[in-house]
Amino acid sequence: MEPLARLRWPVVLSIAAAVATIAMKGAAYALTGSVGLLTDALESVVNLLAAVTAYFALWYASRPADPSHTYGHEKIEFLSSGLEGVLIVVAGAGAAGYGVWRLVFPEPLAALELGSALALAASAVNFAVARVLLHYGRLHKSIVLEADGQHLMADVWTSAGVLIGLALVYFTGLTFFDSLLAIVMGGHITWIGLGLIRRSFDGLMDHAIPEDERARVRELIRNNLPEGATFHLLRTRLSGARRFIEFHLLVDGDLSVRAGHHLATELEAVLTGAIPELAVTIHVEPVDEQASWEPEYIQRLGEDSAPPTQNP
Repeated sequence: MEPLARLRWPVVLSIAAAVATIAMKGAAYALTGSVGLLTDALESVVNLLAAVTAYFALWYASRPADPSHTYGHEKIEFLSSGLEGVLIVVAGAGAAGYGVWRLVFPEPLAALELGSALALAASAVNFAVARVLLHYGRLHKSIVLEADGQHLMADVWTSAGVLIGLALVYFTGLTFFDSLLAIVMGGHITWIGLGLIRRSFDGLMDHAIPEDERARVRELIRNNLPEGATFHLLRTRLSGARRFIEFHLLVDGDLSVRAGHHLATELEAVLTGAIPELAVTIHVEPVDEQASWEPEYIQRLGEDSAPPTQNP
C-alpha cells in the first residue's frame, strides 16, 4: 500500500474540480435563475470545503506513531468522513428545502440551453474525479477518499436530476419540474450523507472488522495451532485502513516462555502476511488454568471458546 501522504494527490484533484465546477454552475444559475442549478452550485461549495478537510485529514493520518498517539493517527479519517457526511446532509436538506420554497413561489427561467450545457460540463468533471477518488479509496481502504468520491458522485446525481428538471421545463413550460427534481435529489443526497455519518461513527466507536475478515482470521489461527492449543477472546477494530486484532492464545502450561513466544510470533507472521495493514497482539495463557477461560467475558463478546486442537 502507498503511504497515505501519496494519496493526497486525488484530493488535490478534487479541490481543483470543486473550484472549476463552482464557476461553471454559478454562471449557469446566473444565466437561468434555476433553483436546481443554485442548489447544485451550493453543493460544489460544500465539495470544496469537504475536499480541503479531506486533504488535512490525509496529511495528519500519514504521520507516524508517536508517544502521544502510539497507535498512529489514522482514526482522524473517520472524523473527516463524518464531517463530510454532515456537510452532505446539510447540502441535501438545503436543496430540498429551497426546492419546496420555489415550488410554492415559482419564478420564470431563462437561457436554459446554455445553462444546461454548463451544468453538463461540470457534471462530466465531477464524474471523472469521483471515479478516481473511489478507485483509490477502495484500493487503499481509505474512508476519506471514498467519502470524497461518494460526495462527488452525489453531486453528479444532483446535476443529473437538475438537468432532467430543466429539460422538462424546456419542453413543457412548467417551472414546477425544476423545483420537484431539486426536492427529490435533495432527499437522495441526504440519504448518502447519513450513510457516511454511520460508517464514521462505527469507526470512531472501534467497530469490529467485517465478519468475513473475522472468519478468515479465525480460520488462519485454527489452521496454524499445534496440538492441544486453542484461542479465544478475539477482538478486532478498524482505524482508517489499518486493522487491529488481539486474542488470547491458550497453550500447554508446561511450555517454556521461549516456545510460547515463538508460537505467537509464527501466528502473527501468518496473519500479517495474509491480511494487509494488520496489527496483531497475542496474549499467551496456560490452557489448563481455570482463570484463563473467563466465561462471562467470552459470552459478552458473543464467542464460543474453541476446544483444544487435536491431530487427525
